[in-house]
Amino acid sequence: MDALITSVLVFLFGSAVGSFLNVVIYRVPAGLSLLRPPSRCPRCETRLKPYDNVPVLGWLWLRGRCRYCRAPISPRYPLIEALTGVLFLATFWLWGMTWATVGYWLLLSWLVALAFIDLDTLTLPNGLTQSGLGLGLVVRFALPLLQGDPWPSPIQSLMGGIVGAVLGIWLFDLITIFASAALGQTAMGGGDAKLAAMLGAWLGWQGVLLSGFLACLVGAVVGGAAIALKLISRRQPMPFGPFLAIAAVITLFWGETLIGAYRAIFFPTL
Repeated sequence: MDALITSVLVFLFGSAVGSFLNVVIYRVPAGLSLLRPPSRCPRCETRLKPYDNVPVLGWLWLRGRCRYCRAPISPRYPLIEALTGVLFLATFWLWGMTWATVGYWLLLSWLVALAFIDLDTLTLPNGLTQSGLGLGLVVRFALPLLQGDPWPSPIQSLMGGIVGAVLGIWLFDLITIFASAALGQTAMGGGDAKLAAMLGAWLGWQGVLLSGFLACLVGAVVGGAAIALKLISRRQPMPFGPFLAIAAVITLFWGETLIGAYRAIFFPTL
């Protein structure tokens, strides 16, 4: 029973963070303050009451419409709240209530915000990628101290993040150059390389390589299917940030297993 209650509380906390991420996703690209004005209906601009802002349940209670003007509220709001809650809960189940869990919750929050901003605007704001990179390096340095790990040391962990960040931005800059030359048009925006650098800071050089490979794989499959179904044209730009975010989540949860399987297949004697 205690485990169930704790899991529910973690999900509720994650969905509350997701509610704030909805604000970030909407306001950061528009250059608006995250704090003012308080949450309000985008159509009638009536300030929402606290009970209207209850994550997931508030939307269900209102049946997807504003209490005051009855304008429809996008179902994406509760979906982002629920997604964040599930990601937080999965992290808690894997690592327990540890400092690593808190750090990974921060990474997941940045990824959710960046993925949906890129879906909406085809941009990855510098403020989020740069702050995410800096935060990743701070967490890598602090975790060994907070958890009392003898290895890696804080300096070793920090250097791993720096190497991963440099590799991430160099790798995606090279991919952009060669892919743009092959396609005859810009293949990726500069924000993708900065997001890759952020992932390298958090996940290290092996993690950013795996994330890059998985992102390209998922992007190729989804993009190819969308073109085949005529949902997009061959020359139509497609956001790559969501694929990097999905790949980073896969790497965070199952990266060690995937890297271990790769080594066992291709380098069994090492």
